[in-house]
Order: sequence, then C-alpha cells, then structure tokens
Amino acid sequence: AKMAAGSGPGARELFAEGLLQFLRPAVRQLDRHVHSVRESQVELREHIDSLATELCRINEDQKVALDLDPYVKKLLNARRRVVLVNNILQNAQERLRRLNHSVAKETVRRRAMLEGGGGY
Repeated sequence: AKMAAGSGPGARELFAEGLLQFLRPAVRQLDRHVHSVRESQVELREHIDSLATELCRINEDQKVALDLDPYVKKLLNARRRVVLVNNILQNAQERLRRLNHSVAKETVRRRAMLEGGGGY
C-alpha cells in the first residue's frame, strides 16, 4: 500500500535520484562561474600591480614634486581586497568541487542500488 501511495523506499530512491540529477548541472555551472570570476580577479590583480608600479615610476621621474603615494596606497588596498575576494572564491570553488564529487558518488551508489534491486 505504501508503494502505491508513492511513499515507499522505491519512491524515495527515485526522488533522491531525481534531486541529484537536478543538482548536478547547477553545481557544475556554479563551479564554472566561480572559476571564471577567479580568472578575472587574477587579471585585475595583475593590472593593479602594473598600475601601481607605473605610478611609482612616474612619481620617481617627475621633476615637479607630485605626491602619488596616496594613489599607490589606494591601489595596493584595492589589490589586497581583490586577493581576499579571490581567496574566498577559491574556498567556495573547493567546496563546490567536493559537493559535486559527493553528488556524483551518491548518484553512482543509488544507481547501483536501483539496478541491483536495492536489497528490499
């Protein structure tokens, strides 16, 4: 009677399998987006470094006293924030990879149970 009502072990297994199939593409897409953002963060950090170096060079070459130090400090502060965001993204991406691995592992386990009769 429980199986007919859709609440037996088989129904739960099918629901879990469907949920895993639903989550896998979302996790993979999120992982790709995080990877893309991390690449952008690296490029931004490189541009900030280049600009800070160029400002320091300009400041040294100036015959007129032009204080660019506050701008260099702002750039270095921005770079520090970019590095912090990149570290956060890296941690999030690692968690996504572990989640994706767990989903794949659980899918294989459930598929094997369904194909093997599940022992019920």
